[in-house]
Amino acid sequence: MDDNDPKIVKKIRRFTMRIDQSLCIGAATCVAIAPKGWALDEAAKAYILETAEEETDEALLEAAKGCPVLAIFITDETGKQVYP
Repeated sequence: MDDNDPKIVKKIRRFTMRIDQSLCIGAATCVAIAPKGWALDEAAKAYILETAEEETDEALLEAAKGCPVLAIFITDETGKQVYP
């Protein structure tokens, strides 16, 4: 996993979102909750979209909470893990 890849790690306002694609099972709950934030690639692994900033912080957090395998990690501006 490349932590410099904006499809894997992205700062959006006060949150930094990171997807661990090795955990992702392609359930697409994140896509259903925040369709401008997430999509699935050809391997059915979630990634962060360029349009993620169009989603509210609440929607992005709910998308992370909806992940059945806790593959989405969110930290705040201080580096404190907000979820999971």
